[in-house]
Amino acid sequence: RDGTRIDGRTTTQVRPIEAMVGFLPRTHGSALFTRGETQAICTTTLGTKDSEQMIDGLEGLSYSNFMLHYNFPPYSVGEVGRFGAPSRRDTGHGKLAWRALQAVLPSKEDFPYTIRVVSDITESNGSSSMATVCGGALSMMDAGVPITRPVSGIAMGLILEGEEFTVLSDILGDEDHLGDMDFKVAGTSEGITTMQMDIKVAGITKEIFSAALNQAREGRAHILGEMTKALGSARTELSAHAPRIETMQIDKSKIRDVIGTGGKVIREIVAETGAKVDIDDEGLIKISSSDLSQIEAARKWIASIVEEAQVGKIYDGKVVNIVDFGAFVNFMGGKDGLVHISEMRNERVEKPTDVVSEGQAVKVKVLEIDNRGKVRLSMRVVDQETGEELEDTRPPREPREPRGDRGDRGGDRRGPRGDRSGRGGGRDRDRGPRRDRGGDSGGSGGGVPDHVPAFLKDD
Repeated sequence: RDGTRIDGRTTTQVRPIEAMVGFLPRTHGSALFTRGETQAICTTTLGTKDSEQMIDGLEGLSYSNFMLHYNFPPYSVGEVGRFGAPSRRDTGHGKLAWRALQAVLPSKEDFPYTIRVVSDITESNGSSSMATVCGGALSMMDAGVPITRPVSGIAMGLILEGEEFTVLSDILGDEDHLGDMDFKVAGTSEGITTMQMDIKVAGITKEIFSAALNQAREGRAHILGEMTKALGSARTELSAHAPRIETMQIDKSKIRDVIGTGGKVIREIVAETGAKVDIDDEGLIKISSSDLSQIEAARKWIASIVEEAQVGKIYDGKVVNIVDFGAFVNFMGGKDGLVHISEMRNERVEKPTDVVSEGQAVKVKVLEIDNRGKVRLSMRVVDQETGEELEDTRPPREPREPRGDRGDRGGDRRGPRGDRSGRGGGRDRDRGPRRDRGGDSGGSGGGVPDHVPAFLKDD
């Protein structure tokens, strides 16, 4: 009744707070948050898309890129017990903290990582879930997650005696047990992100609820100020141990080229570069690795696949098939072209296997792309060591003479149609019976030609 609580604090006073970030060197982000006798060690781990949580719900499968796990071991309250699956309490407290932090997360487009926050409660004397909210926000900022604003949380209590009431800030475990309300409120400096109320009375009035919200706002502001002393905003760079993710957008029609038959191309990219590659149905590609050089190698590989080949440009390729008349070379990741045997060297080549072998890396120049998309390549005009273009020293072929100038094989070698053995240009259609036309067929003297068989000649 005099405004003094069990531990000697006033009704609005918050217990001493100590916050620390980055104290675990190998994690992507870490924070130690202590408020009175309640302490939480929070760690943040960043992953790629394939680390998302699969949720088998009533409406089908869905995926979440943000997970929060709340662990409340028995030793945190001085008890001995077994460790096993999360209890209903663990699940509920974790979900409450998840809702508080999920509201300030960046979009997947701005931050394409899967985020996992783990809160391990090392000691508890009231409001460990709100300690998880504060520690989780600090650990995410330490990991470089660009949350919109820091989040703090506080648990409010209530002592109700008839018409009189007192609202308590940052309640202890005993105050939660003996009091009439446990009202958890979490949010940023701009507003509330989540709240949860448990009451042991029939109900509360609007006056009590308003007083609790106003007092919680003051408490959250105080806690945010203490958190800011440890870390005011998210780090601009990720941990050296966190994977790097780069995104690139390609046309939907090129998805098949990047994946390849049965996933052959994308598996080869992953195996050769060491980077993880994910592609969705919209053509958004995510490339991840802790090594930036691996990301760049995979990005260049994919860019070469989706790029259109240009005539006159030189590319790196690999011989994939050898035939009698040349070799087929795969270049730009998913394109094949033919190097004819005449384009392998400037001198005469007897057979393609004298110059190349299957699997050999070569440098080729695109000579022509026909209207069917077939590509003609050349090796002889490219330095196979440096990749520089060489001067074409082969003498040009002599031009073929036009077909119309070949001796007496011209188009008029038979003379004008009108002069052929007296045939008129008009070709009189009323020419009578065939037997009467013999004189016009061109024999000697206008008689029956000598080549006509005897049994066809008139007696």
